[in-house]
Amino acid sequence: MLLVTSRGSGRWVIPKGNGIAGTPGHAAAAIEAEEEAGVRGLVCPVPLGSFRYRKRKGSGASLMVDVEVYPLAVTDELEVWKEAGQRERSWFTLSEAADKVDEADLRELMRSFAPTEFQAATRRTGVLAQVAHKSRIIHMSAWFQRLLPKTGNFFELFESHAQTIVAGADALARLLQGIGNPQDHIREVIERENDGDQIIRETLRTVRETFLTPFDRSAITSLIGSMDDAIDEMQAAVQAVDLYEVREFEQEMKDMAAIIVDAARLTAEAMPLLRDVGRNGTRLHELTERLVRMENHADEVHRQGLKRAFREHGEKATIKFIVAREIYKHLEQIVDAFEDVANEIDGIVIDHA
Repeated sequence: MLLVTSRGSGRWVIPKGNGIAGTPGHAAAAIEAEEEAGVRGLVCPVPLGSFRYRKRKGSGASLMVDVEVYPLAVTDELEVWKEAGQRERSWFTLSEAADKVDEADLRELMRSFAPTEFQAATRRTGVLAQVAHKSRIIHMSAWFQRLLPKTGNFFELFESHAQTIVAGADALARLLQGIGNPQDHIREVIERENDGDQIIRETLRTVRETFLTPFDRSAITSLIGSMDDAIDEMQAAVQAVDLYEVREFEQEMKDMAAIIVDAARLTAEAMPLLRDVGRNGTRLHELTERLVRMENHADEVHRQGLKRAFREHGEKATIKFIVAREIYKHLEQIVDAFEDVANEIDGIVIDHA
């Protein structure tokens, strides 16, 4: 996590500022991040949460201020930016960043953002070696040697598929942002989808051959199937972009991509927690609740995007509207798939917590 120093006290804070009239909160947050920290990237329009702190005004008054926090995936660090001479900036681990800030609510918000269980899982061994080699997923050797003969390797498979989703979402977001060569991002999403296919085939084989499973067999296949739907729709989206040679994307498309990136991250955090549903039921419910909230927000962004596309292209450039509608459809279906993932996780929590 990137922090900057306050111009007044020099303490570590996140980039923040006042709202901008007529500008959505997440867009204003991105502007503040560039001005104060010199970073650009994809900002999710769904806030992580909010915190309150006391701010001293120029008049001398010290007033309580409520701040909404939006996650921004940094893709570019500027060497020169507006407040470069007034602040320091530095990257910290999430736990270090939480210790650096003064506001207790912000500290807890940072800690809730940390996918600690997922990070721990990436250090374990046990993901499909072939998939790891092809897609550069973190290697986890000796998977088959440690395979439990009666319980299968379902958790490793869930976690492996979650990593393909995260990588696919990142590539999709870079494509819609217009970063680099679009064909590179299209190819990566397709490769990640192929990785996901390998994982789901291995999952179905293991379900057939395993006597004792950690969850009901239908819950296992439904969960991995909903995750696979997400990466399948990512592939459909980039193939539509490639087919129609789209190179410019509306802000609503970028906003939906940002939601997809954050939804993929939440899914990746949730998968390792399934190893101990009883202990992690509360956190799993928090994650699924956030996924559902994101889907609701994405529906509104989808409607706004279609309305804009129809207004700008509906009568004079019908083909452009049809193409935009096709891309919006796939983006919406990606988010819908993440809601299905949330519902499947909730079902497991209800049955096993």
